Amino acid sequence: MRKAVLGICLLTFLSSCGDRKVKMDPFVAVTSMIDSVATKTKEERPAEPPADDKPIHTEADELFDDFFFTYASDSILQKQRTKFPLPYYIGDSAIKIQEGHWEYQRLFPDENFYTLFFDREEDMDLVGDTSLNSVQVEWFDLNSRLSRKLYFERIRGIWMLEAVNERAMHRGENGGFVDFYSRFAQDSLYQSSHISHTLRFVTIDPDDEFSILETTLSLNQWFAFRPMLPSAWLTNINYGQRNDSTSTKKILKVNGIGNGYSNAFHFKKREGEWILYKYEDTSI
Repeated sequence: MRKAVLGICLLTFLSSCGDRKVKMDPFVAVTSMIDSVATKTKEERPAEPPADDKPIHTEADELFDDFFFTYASDSILQKQRTKFPLPYYIGDSAIKIQEGHWEYQRLFPDENFYTLFFDREEDMDLVGDTSLNSVQVEWFDLNSRLSRKLYFERIRGIWMLEAVNERAMHRGENGGFVDFYSRFAQDSLYQSSHISHTLRFVTIDPDDEFSILETTLSLNQWFAFRPMLPSAWLTNINYGQRNDSTSTKKILKVNGIGNGYSNAFHFKKREGEWILYKYEDTSI
């Protein structure tokens, strides 16, 4: 009975976003999986897959990003690299999704970018760290204010999805940065009052791709040339970087998926308000 109620709650939870034209819902198929879990009996659950279906180590396992973006787009690998029964937490409740109920999740169906959060520039080096054995990937839906976190572990050299946690976002979490950014990206008037008067701008020299140009932008120049700002959702891949709710600096990194796009927005708190003080465009 508890699982049935949980399935109905999740169905209502996800359906509440259906009337809006949301570009991305990485777990749109999870509703049918939850319903299946609620209605199938133990006798109907599939047996363990044959030994040939067991995951094997590949070169992509060396670097988490290589593994993850393959996992996000390859239905066969995704099923092989998901540990079943998969714990799926919704608030304080949990169910387990059996392999036979799993449906392929296109994690980036309509977008070709993802975002990262950092408190310190030196933590950006963690992106290429091949010694990591635990990474979490989180989505923040800025409209419905839902968060979904995927927990990956590397066991015996093989990355596997171990659990999923879905929850409502709380006001003021992460130092209030997500709340601030949601308004910053969608409200131009608010945005204009939260940009430094001497906005630092760093980019690649168009005449020499191995050189960096540094200058400043006026407010008018920012609005004339400002890049795309994600406004519907954000992601964060937690490699182990510090994301402290008391930090007075935040870096939002926007990376393209296979297209060379790379922007970084540096924010700091000034008299209790977040301010964009530096913008980097190092796209190639």
